[in-house]
Amino acid sequence: MDALLAIVPDAPSASVFAQLPESERWQELNARSKPSKGTVRTTVLTNRRQTLAVLGYIGAEASTFERLALAGRMFKEASARNPRNVGLMSLGDAASAEALLAAGLTSAFQMPAFRSKSDSKSDDEARIERFILSGETTVDIPQAMATGRGTNLVRWLTALPPNLLNSRSYHDTIAKLARSHKLGFNWHDEQALKRSGANAFLAVSAANATRDAGIAHLIYRPKGNKARNPDIALVGKGILFDTGGVNLKPHRSMLDMHTDMSGSAVALATLLALVELEAPIAVDAWLAITENQIGPTAYRPQEVVTASNGVTIQVIHTDAEGRMVLADTLALASRTQPRFMIDFATLTGAAVYSLTERMSGVLTNRQALVPKLIEAGRTSGERVWNFPFDSDYDTDLESKVADIMQCSVDGKGDHILATRFLNRFVSEDIAWAHVDLSASTRTGGLAHVNTEVTGFGVRYALELILKHDILGAAGRRK
Repeated sequence: MDALLAIVPDAPSASVFAQLPESERWQELNARSKPSKGTVRTTVLTNRRQTLAVLGYIGAEASTFERLALAGRMFKEASARNPRNVGLMSLGDAASAEALLAAGLTSAFQMPAFRSKSDSKSDDEARIERFILSGETTVDIPQAMATGRGTNLVRWLTALPPNLLNSRSYHDTIAKLARSHKLGFNWHDEQALKRSGANAFLAVSAANATRDAGIAHLIYRPKGNKARNPDIALVGKGILFDTGGVNLKPHRSMLDMHTDMSGSAVALATLLALVELEAPIAVDAWLAITENQIGPTAYRPQEVVTASNGVTIQVIHTDAEGRMVLADTLALASRTQPRFMIDFATLTGAAVYSLTERMSGVLTNRQALVPKLIEAGRTSGERVWNFPFDSDYDTDLESKVADIMQCSVDGKGDHILATRFLNRFVSEDIAWAHVDLSASTRTGGLAHVNTEVTGFGVRYALELILKHDILGAAGRRK
């Protein structure tokens, strides 16, 4: 092994180090000073390969997030050596072993880079090729691998420049992934959306230079399941670049708006992971794909548009485009009557101001779902915080000329008001949760992910769907 990473208790006994190669070396490393939980130490073993040893300490009551964060720091320490073969050990602790593997899968993944050949790193530069898991712990390898692949797909798509990931190329990518995973695939182009009355979506796409925006609908039915209606609908916001429209964003706010499609990538990657794991549930994904551009045909404040469910919307601010495209996407998804629907969207700055980029916000139309939504965040390590969903907030969206205002004028509590707005486009008999992805990007990374684009959402969604009986809490289809 080029590197060996081991997580041990923050008060390890001599018997712990006896399980490691060159146990005396590890004990010397431990004896440098009294360790505290979260401490990371490194040394080099005396074997011919001079294996890099990375030792991390964790408390017995540490959360999943803390374990992931420790594993991320350990891989950051190891990365300078460019190891090819990496050993992972977590002595008697399956949760820490999974955290090491999760961090390893994100560290081994190469993010998009477009340096010229003369400036690029050598093609034969060492990269992680193999993980060697040892110890007595048990890790769910299939789910860990599917989760890692899903997270990395989100990171890749979100990081792509907007001239490379545009509506046409995203459409083509989604279609190829659908074929390779044997999924049903429908593309609702602008003509189809016009026939469906999806004028909220079309208002946003109106300023695009080309007429290739649309809503992607992917369909997964496990073997033997011919259900017409899905158990779960995954919905994602896919704004490929957001100028703010007529209400133009300033430079710093617009600079990274190619990442505004992260929610669609989360919905897509979650569906593909469920297919890979052969999950025994029927799942659809709906992805709203467009840009929010500025030009002579751009939609404007004070326009009134009618969404596909007949609700009329008074436009207040053109930079609140995410809720416009999601309105029609949620309404179309609602027609399929899923038992549970969840959407992912980088929707509001208010969620970031409330939580920073360390957590994401979650809101739901079913109070009974709140404990499961929060617990899935805790156990997955992708933490979420529940915000109010009380109906009296609707008074802030009352319009004098339409059924509802798109947003309030002053922007107070916008993450809550945006969800109350979206609620108008979800059938009342469908259990629904909205995830405001304030943690989709963070300077310095987050938990086990050491890049600014975090891929937040896939771990959370898979944990929620596969391990927390969210369908049971959502109830039967009426």
